[in-house]
Amino acid sequence: MSKVEEFEELRPLLFSIAYRILGSVTEAEDAVQETWLRFDVSTTRPTSAKAYLSTVVTRLSIDVLRSARVRREAYVGPWFPEPLLDDPYQDPERSVELADSVSMAALLLLERLSPLERAVFLMREVFAFEFDEVAAAVGRSEAACRQLLVRARRHMEAGRPRFETDRQERQELATRFFDALSNGDVGGLQDLLAADVQLVGDGGGKTPQLARAVSGAAGVAKLLGRFIPWLLRVDVTLEPHEVNGQPGAVFRDREGKVLLVLALDVLDGRVQAIRSVTNPDKLGHLGPVGDVWAVDREVRQARRRLN
Repeated sequence: MSKVEEFEELRPLLFSIAYRILGSVTEAEDAVQETWLRFDVSTTRPTSAKAYLSTVVTRLSIDVLRSARVRREAYVGPWFPEPLLDDPYQDPERSVELADSVSMAALLLLERLSPLERAVFLMREVFAFEFDEVAAAVGRSEAACRQLLVRARRHMEAGRPRFETDRQERQELATRFFDALSNGDVGGLQDLLAADVQLVGDGGGKTPQLARAVSGAAGVAKLLGRFIPWLLRVDVTLEPHEVNGQPGAVFRDREGKVLLVLALDVLDGRVQAIRSVTNPDKLGHLGPVGDVWAVDREVRQARRRLN
């Protein structure tokens, strides 16, 4: 097998590792590309391409994450990962762990960990690497990695998110949710929301966004049920998608440009959390990005004409 073939076979795994460490599609893709460049110029063939490439992409991702943390400290408003519509790595034996670990809630929980703890936890708990492989990837002893894993597990167990395990039930609820959302059915929306549901937006200070999180079924249903139908009146389209392994949707303007992404957490037959990403810097990997400010002005004008 050629180097190119070996690398392409492992590319989905490498991206999945990098994305979970970084929470950024664009940075993960850059890390994977840099991994290929280093593999390509290497004059020796490793005994295990998987071990070698996983080590390179992990170390690159840790370095990027350390610098990214400084930027995130100055971020305006809540910070969410870049939404991921399709996780390319598929492992039937670990499908549940993979889906849960890529959710918005899980990635936000991983932010509590140090870069090394994060890498060790993901490689061992999610991707099932052996401890000697984890140690080689992060440049620490196996004993140190076991200690890092213990600390990481402690942080993760304290707030580990739970999700609806029945995929069909989850999708049926999401269908009902987005139907009610499109129709402005405030009562129907409220029936689908957990009592303590939260709606939180990430605009990065670059788009219209919520001044603060909105909590409670009544308040969230009222806000969404009265605003989203106005978007649809100005030719915005709502496309249901799986977002970070959970139900969600992409909203596009009349030219098909991406405006925002909604991601839902579903458990016990209710929507537990709704996260909105409108920061254009986090949407470019999904295609051309629209002007949310222009759409917001159009909605305001439409509302004034009818009032």
